[in-house]
Amino acid sequence: MINPFLVGDKVYLRSLEPSDAAAMVGWINDADVRRTIGTHRPANEQSERDFIERATRSADEIGFAIIARKDDRFVGTAGLMRIDWRARHACFGISIGDRTRWNLGYGTDVTRLVTGYGFDTLNLHRVWLQVFDINPAGIKVYERVGYRHEGAFREAVFRDGRYCDVINMAVLRSEWTARYGEPRPRESAGGRGAARPGAGSRPRAANAGRATATRAAKARAR
Repeated sequence: MINPFLVGDKVYLRSLEPSDAAAMVGWINDADVRRTIGTHRPANEQSERDFIERATRSADEIGFAIIARKDDRFVGTAGLMRIDWRARHACFGISIGDRTRWNLGYGTDVTRLVTGYGFDTLNLHRVWLQVFDINPAGIKVYERVGYRHEGAFREAVFRDGRYCDVINMAVLRSEWTARYGEPRPRESAGGRGAARPGAGSRPRAANAGRATATRAAKARAR
């Protein structure tokens, strides 16, 4: 592992680097990847470098590069955005851009890692997300991880030649703790700090699909 920040069973998360931009361009310009995220503009390397710079400097968002543990390959992005430090809530976003790594459980691993980080480290009270109704695989996984439906914006986005609903889902800290327990102290590899055990200590679910939905989620944590 190279500079890991959060470590799960199948993936680890590190900070985004300017060198990640080249891979991200290909993902955003791929119609299959783009289908379930809120963007319709072509990407170039400069736009992705700008995104990385914004994500690393922002006070109200935290972005991660998703790295496969088995080969240290950069496969996607995820993070928390729209962080409200007073009301203690944030929006979760994820995209597995490398299509060769779909349906391998990476999305589930990432969803648990980032959501748990929001509660255990950032002391959030609520983590929410939005997902298009044309992404049933993602919806199913968010449900299994612990997110609950909170309603929908009907026919709010245009995809696949039709208007689609945007499903709103969220999980509260109390619900997360009831499912996974309180974080337990653990020595890090360097012998410092404490953290909740990795996602591998929790039940597995299906892949979280390609992405959460809104343009904000895409723009901040693709």
